[in-house]
Amino acid sequence: MSFPATRLRRLRRTGALRALTRETRLSPESLIYPLFVDAAAQQPTPIASMPGQYRHPVGTLPALARDIVDRGIGSVMLFGLPLEKDEVGTGAYDADGVVQRAVQEIKSAQPELIVITDTCLDEYTSHGHCGVIVNGDVDNDATLELLARTAVSQAAAGADMVAPSDMMDGRVGAIRCALDESGFAALPIMSYAAKYASAFYGPFRDAADCAPQFGDRRSYQMDPANRREALREVELDLAEGADIIMVKPALPYLDIIADVHRAFSVPVAAYNVSGEYAMIKAAAQQGWLDERATILEILTAIARAGAQMILTYHALEAAEWVEHSDARPS
Repeated sequence: MSFPATRLRRLRRTGALRALTRETRLSPESLIYPLFVDAAAQQPTPIASMPGQYRHPVGTLPALARDIVDRGIGSVMLFGLPLEKDEVGTGAYDADGVVQRAVQEIKSAQPELIVITDTCLDEYTSHGHCGVIVNGDVDNDATLELLARTAVSQAAAGADMVAPSDMMDGRVGAIRCALDESGFAALPIMSYAAKYASAFYGPFRDAADCAPQFGDRRSYQMDPANRREALREVELDLAEGADIIMVKPALPYLDIIADVHRAFSVPVAAYNVSGEYAMIKAAAQQGWLDERATILEILTAIARAGAQMILTYHALEAAEWVEHSDARPS
């Protein structure tokens, strides 16, 4: 017998063989495209720190939604930039708010597209924090009522799913109760259950104009050093009624995605965040990385860790690539 008898390279020899035996498969349907909707914009406005991404006017969303659907992507996540901000984020739960109008426009144009709404206050507060400020700090329980009002208002506008990203204790339960009492018992909640206080959010805060005006968010977002705590956060959110669990960011927290996937039999999402996106774009512009191969490798790694759905700013291009390529670097 020749040595070795088992040769794993046999199944790597061609693209067709690699595709046949692939363990982790990406698909456009597993991608969620985050969108920034700007109430003040007259046309799509480029975001300097996120090349290729824009702040979109509400009026251009139907055409954009058609393009998204044509690429095979089934879901979007909406973030809003209101005309005005105040101390309690009134624009977040305004029935005529920017996200509420965006939902209506998209659902009218492409009813099959799943519209998920970010349910948080930071984009709407003058101070940039995710809740009500009392004595210089975010008051957890005072914030819950406003988050619940925001979720109900987004549901009433036609959202298919709400996604609380604030990291207040008990917010999933408060939102679930408010949705049920308002006739939206069938509406699912995607909880940002393990959202870390990450340095990778910088470009997003520029895009959404939501950087804190004082302090930081470390008193409510998770400490990057903590691993087991993520499972406690997930367990609590599931007990309160969360339907999908999210880990954010994705790349520095692949171990957390894997832990959650192993520990809980629920759908797991991961957010490939703005800083991760911006790094790839910057390196690719310098010719230091093969952009296509790098993006597909990153998305594959996130899926391999256990994420069944990935929020990513690369969604439009990645959807084309995974449909028409070997989906692997050479």
